[in-house]
Amino acid sequence: MDVFALFAARVSNALSVLYPEVGADLLARIVVEPPRDSAHGDLSTNAAMVVAKPLGKNPREVATTLAEHFGKDPDVTAVEVAGPGFINFRLATPIWHQVLRSIAQQGDDYGRSTLGQGEAVNIEYVSANPTGPMHVGHTRGAVFGDTLAALMAYSGYEVAREYYINDAGSQIDTLARSTFLRYREALGETIEIPPGFYPGDYLIPVGQALKEEFGDSLLSKPEPEALALVKDRVLAAMLELIKADLAKLNIHHDVFFSERTLHGQGGAIDTTLDWLRQEGMIYEGRLEPPKGKTPDEWEDREQTLFRATDYGDDVDRPLIKSDGSYTYFAADIAYHRNKFLRGFKHMINVLGADHSGYVKRLQAATKAVSLNAADMDVRICQLVRLMKNGEPFKMSKRSGDLVTLADVVDEVGADATRFMLLFRRNDAAMDFDFALVKEQTRDNPVFYVQYAHARAYSIFKTANRDLPALDLSPEALAKAEIELIQTPEELDLVRVLAAWPRTVTAAAVAHEPHRIAFYVHDLAGAFHSFWAKGKDDVSLRFVNADDPKLTLARLALVDAVRQVLVNGLAILGVSAPTELS
Repeated sequence: MDVFALFAARVSNALSVLYPEVGADLLARIVVEPPRDSAHGDLSTNAAMVVAKPLGKNPREVATTLAEHFGKDPDVTAVEVAGPGFINFRLATPIWHQVLRSIAQQGDDYGRSTLGQGEAVNIEYVSANPTGPMHVGHTRGAVFGDTLAALMAYSGYEVAREYYINDAGSQIDTLARSTFLRYREALGETIEIPPGFYPGDYLIPVGQALKEEFGDSLLSKPEPEALALVKDRVLAAMLELIKADLAKLNIHHDVFFSERTLHGQGGAIDTTLDWLRQEGMIYEGRLEPPKGKTPDEWEDREQTLFRATDYGDDVDRPLIKSDGSYTYFAADIAYHRNKFLRGFKHMINVLGADHSGYVKRLQAATKAVSLNAADMDVRICQLVRLMKNGEPFKMSKRSGDLVTLADVVDEVGADATRFMLLFRRNDAAMDFDFALVKEQTRDNPVFYVQYAHARAYSIFKTANRDLPALDLSPEALAKAEIELIQTPEELDLVRVLAAWPRTVTAAAVAHEPHRIAFYVHDLAGAFHSFWAKGKDDVSLRFVNADDPKLTLARLALVDAVRQVLVNGLAILGVSAPTELS
C-alpha cells in the first residue's frame, strides 16, 4: 500500500469531478508528498497550484474547494489550505493500520512496483580497462551501478547489467608487452620493467601460464604473432581477475561486451559511420581550437566530424584521427548504436569523475543513433578518499602502485564497503574512513542499520522468554489486533514505514540509490528511538507480559520494521544479520 499514490489518485479523481475540463497532462503534474514540517499534517499536495491558472482561478479558491471535498473523506481527519494554495491532510488512524497489514501481506514485495512496465534498461558500469585488478577508484562506480540495477529491477524494469571491456587500443598492447616480460621471467630471464609498462605482480601467474602452455616457443615467433597470442591469454586472465574482484562485493554482470568486436574491416564502426553518412550526420570540416590551446598545439585540418551539436553537444566531434584510425568517440557511437539495435531504449552509463566531459557527447550519440527514440542518463561517481580516524590512510599495496578493491573489502568487509559508498550522493566526493566503519556505534551507519534488524530479532527472543505460550508465528502475527496500535509514538513509526514505497519510486525515477541508504538509516533511527522510549516509559515497551494482545500487535509492528529493513538492505546488496557480535 502506497499512501501517497493512493491519495494522489484520490486528488486527481476529485479534480476530474470538480473541474472536468482539467486534462490528463495537468493531473500528471500533481504531487502528493510529506509536508516539510510534520506538524502541518501527514500529506501535502500542490494540486490547486497546478490547475488554478489553466482554470482561470485563484489557487487558494481551488484549494478551498478541494479541502471541502476531502472534509467528507472518512480517511481524513483534518484538511487545511496553507500558503499560496498547498493542501495539507491529516489521516485517520485506520489508514496506518492498513499500511501494517499490507506490509505483512506483501512481505518482500512491499515497495516493489510496476513503474518500469517491463521496459528494458541497459546499465553499463565499471567498464575499467582490463589491465589489472579492480582498484579502489573503480569500487564506488561498481557498487553504485549494481545497486541502481537492483533498484530498477525492483521497480519493474527488465535490467541488463553490462560491462564494456576496453580491450582495444595502445594500453592493451602495453599490457601484452608487460606480460611477455613476465613470460620471459618465468623462463628464467632477469627482467626490468620499463617505465610505462604494468609492473604489478598480478601478471606473474599469467607469465607462468604462458610458459606452461608454450614452453619457450614464443621466443622464436615473430613479435606480432607472439604478442597476439599473449594478448588473448592475458585479456582472458585479467577479465577473470576482474570478475573475481567484483564477486567479493557480490557484483555480477549479465553482459561483457568486447570493444574489439567493433573494430576491423566491415565491423560495427564501419557500418555505423556508413549509416551516419546516409542520415547526413557526418560531414568533412574544420574545428575551432579548444579554449586555451595555442596554434602550435592544435592541428588545423579538414576531418570527418559528427554533427554532435545537432543533438545537444557543445561542439561537433572528430571520428577519424590524422593517422586514419578511429577516435574513441567513433567506437562509442558504434557501441551505443549496438545497444539500441539490441532493443534498449533506456540506457544508463556509470562513469568516473574523470569522464564528466563525456556526458553531452554520449547523450548526443544516443539520440543520433536511435533517431531520438532512446534516452541516455550518465551518472558520474566522484572520487573517494581513503581515511583513518580523519587522516589520509595509505594501505599496504599488493598490486604495483594500486590500492585494490580486494584490499578494501578484505579490510572492512563487503557490507560496510557497499553501504558506506552508497551513503552519499554519487556526484559528491566522499571520505571513506576505515576506523569509522569498524566501530560498533551509532556513528557507523551500516552498523546502526544492521543493529536495528538484529534488535528486531532480539525483541522476539524477549517475547519468547517472557510469554512462552504466545504464538509468534507469521500466521499469528498476521491476525494480530493491529487496531491496538494507537499511541503517537507507534503511529510515527508506522508513518516512516509508509514512506518506503514512495522512496523506492522516487529513487528509481531519479536514478539515485543513495535515497535507499538514507531511508533505511532513518527507519533504523526511528526504531531505535521508539525502543529507547520504552526504557523510560513501561507503557511503550514492545513486550508486556501482562497484555499478550498488545504485545502481539506491537510485535507485528516490529516485524514490519524488520521486513522493510530487509527489503531496503536487499536493494543495497547488504546483509541483514539476526545478531551482531
